[in-house]
Amino acid sequence: MALKGKMVIGQSGGPTAVINQSLVGAVLEARKHPDITGILGARHGIAGIMKEDFIDLGAQGVDELELLARTPAAGLGSVRLKPGREECERVFDVFRKNDVRYFFYIGGNDSAETAHIIAEMAREADYDFCTVHLPKTIDNDLKVTDHCPGFASAARFVALAFMGDDRDNAALPGIKVNVVMGRHAGFLTAASALARQDEGDGPHLIYLPERTFDVASFQSDVKRVVEQRGRCVIAVSEGVADADGNPIAATGERDSHGNVQLSGTGALGDFLAARIREAYAGESVRVRADTFGYLQRSFPTIVSDVDAREARESGAFGVRHAVENGDNGSVAIRRLSGQPYASDYFITPLASVAREATEMKDEYISPSGNDVTGAWLDYLRPLVGELPRMGKLF
Repeated sequence: MALKGKMVIGQSGGPTAVINQSLVGAVLEARKHPDITGILGARHGIAGIMKEDFIDLGAQGVDELELLARTPAAGLGSVRLKPGREECERVFDVFRKNDVRYFFYIGGNDSAETAHIIAEMAREADYDFCTVHLPKTIDNDLKVTDHCPGFASAARFVALAFMGDDRDNAALPGIKVNVVMGRHAGFLTAASALARQDEGDGPHLIYLPERTFDVASFQSDVKRVVEQRGRCVIAVSEGVADADGNPIAATGERDSHGNVQLSGTGALGDFLAARIREAYAGESVRVRADTFGYLQRSFPTIVSDVDAREARESGAFGVRHAVENGDNGSVAIRRLSGQPYASDYFITPLASVAREATEMKDEYISPSGNDVTGAWLDYLRPLVGELPRMGKLF
């Protein structure tokens, strides 16, 4: 028998271009089920629940929701908060008071951990309750799932940004470093490889956190490419680290989940640009560095069609599962085929996704450690979609 009561849905962690698709997919599906007696949206995730700061999503018009679905970033507001025992007790007081029986949390692995903690507390309290984690992350680092809603659109942004930047670099040759998000997983940085349409196109070097970053090797790589091509475009993950696992550049700040803030100040780009100039020992060399930063997460108009559809469908699937089965879990995507692309959805235990992250497979990284393989491009292309062709005179 399905649980009968209200549902709460919240968004957590870094926003994406399609996180609202998951929200709207869940809300519209919930409206089909009479056992869900109310649909409450928590402003700023778990923080809003503790303050009973809710929006009545059952009262929103369909046109209004559809507009929100096409809008990037978290419409309910997001949060980075790891709840402790006291916070979780407050959450349950609010759930009981409002007869909440379903909780849907849209987020990454840290959000899955929060959902897992709440699910365990509900079990201990013998409270009839269902918690479903709806995946999202531009980092693409959730375990079990083939890929994560939010990643493909961010990957598309990265590919397009590098396409334009490479043409800029070809027009005024020099050395360009672009720092891309990716703490421990290089999926997003690796997406820069889609910018290559012809021989000689950048990025010419790609550095991922899955491989040790050696400054001397980096300097040698850059000089070799410049000697061969007269210029060099470089993609580097913000999380690249030395042989001891120390980030090449970090602010030293940590969030409530213990994550070290990376590249927020542009320190990594500045460091690498300085090392390049150092390698040229006073020679005149044109070097620039940019940090893509938050632009990757919520840029409008570049959304991947596959990403938008899967984000919407994963939200709806999570609600259907909760109502029909009443058990906890995390929604995951299974790839059925690559050409033509097809996928479906399944539920994996919260514990299989919570906290821990995954990384790029070895088969996706070239033996040189500064590029990707064809297998990676085969994995990525169906998710990102067709990219524009660049015109060239030389």
